[in-house]
Amino acid sequence: MCAHAPLWPRLLGASGGARRKHLATPTGIKMPAFKHRGYPEEALLRLEGLVPCRESQVSTLLSVFGERQHFSFPALFIYGHTSSGKTYVMQTLLKTLELPYVFVNCNECYASRLLLEELLRQLQRLSSEEEDLAPVSCDSFNDFIRFFKQRTMMLDLQNQTVYVVLDNAERLREMEANILPGFLRLQELTDQNVTVILLSEIVWELLRPDMGCLEPMPLYFPDYSIGHLQKILSHDHPPEYSFDFYAAYINILLGVFYPVCRDLKELRHLAVLNFSKYCEPVIQGEAKERDTRRLWKNIESHLKKAMQTVYLREISSSQWEQLQEDNGESGQLKGLSAHAHVELPYYSKFLLIAAYLASYNPARTDKRFFLKHHGTTRKKNIQKKHDKTSNHLLGPKAFPLDRLLAIFHSIIDSRVAPTANIFSQISSLVTLQLLTLVGHDDPLNGPRYKCNVSLDFIRAVSRMVNFDIVRYLYDFL
Repeated sequence: MCAHAPLWPRLLGASGGARRKHLATPTGIKMPAFKHRGYPEEALLRLEGLVPCRESQVSTLLSVFGERQHFSFPALFIYGHTSSGKTYVMQTLLKTLELPYVFVNCNECYASRLLLEELLRQLQRLSSEEEDLAPVSCDSFNDFIRFFKQRTMMLDLQNQTVYVVLDNAERLREMEANILPGFLRLQELTDQNVTVILLSEIVWELLRPDMGCLEPMPLYFPDYSIGHLQKILSHDHPPEYSFDFYAAYINILLGVFYPVCRDLKELRHLAVLNFSKYCEPVIQGEAKERDTRRLWKNIESHLKKAMQTVYLREISSSQWEQLQEDNGESGQLKGLSAHAHVELPYYSKFLLIAAYLASYNPARTDKRFFLKHHGTTRKKNIQKKHDKTSNHLLGPKAFPLDRLLAIFHSIIDSRVAPTANIFSQISSLVTLQLLTLVGHDDPLNGPRYKCNVSLDFIRAVSRMVNFDIVRYLYDFL
């Protein structure tokens, strides 16, 4: 704390006006939300219109940043749930004020070398006007420090703060142990005017490294309230309709979806997708823009259908519009479940079919179904016992990985080597929640899985690859 003691008077005094909200003067004129002597008023006014409902957080960031030549706090940790505006606000703030920064998504640069080289590449473009620059090879964090000092010591960057923004910073836990502590002490290690900003969806206690590190300054982005969402979404109204008309539509939309969905991006997608249906009575002359009750009755059933696909993106916007025009059954498209329209790679479809067969067929029947020369089988062994409950009624059973791969290689037409691509597709099916990983605690037995899809779903997937799955199911013998 002592090292940064001179910073606090500046945060609370010189730019204290940045914390003020809209204040009404005696003449009724509203003062701007942001006021900072280090940045032009035009940029601050433009910023005010770009970051609605995040004035408090932006004011705090302006106070911490100070003026361009000021040494800012070495590291900031900005956290909050998904779609709370962290990435958007940070990028908008830095772009609008024209501050030098580099921005990297740690999900894309998942390895330390990729991350460090991408930061240097962006910094190289930032400090040079040349377009074709030689790529920089960075094998360690020590090399990164050396290259970083060379770039920032150039004439156009040495007298102002450089901001290094790392989005999805929780991925840093998966890298080498020195990466996160090194970024937190980047200002100290490089002896340059640099601030590292970590954006994350987890709290700092879950990200803090075991070894000693400099504690960043935390800043929390809370979820948008229903009033905030109403204000933000209402600004997206089409120019051919009034603001009040679109605001009434957003109010109806939030009344339906807000209890189950707080994601701003998802709500914005739903608003665009269903607005044409809301306007239909107005276009046809059956209702006026202020006839909210009639407009609600027209769109109520369609919003209930959209409730079944929140977050899933199982069908495209054009397919959803076609479904509305055809007045299809809820959640169905051309006679199939909407879940059947999830696009999967070719091998992933066969892996999912193999997983379904492994979940609903007894292991003793694999020889009959998947071994070409299994010999003769006595009739009493293959005859179905009707006194036992169907496997589909009992639910999916867990199966080991080697059984899944054995069935997969039996049902696919071509020879497929057990490469990393196949195993990564199995992991993708687990991520999509089409498979469930169970019993992975025992490393000797290997992972075990369960298939989560329904019979209608797997039959639709099987039709895509011309595979008759019913012939291979024990319950349908």
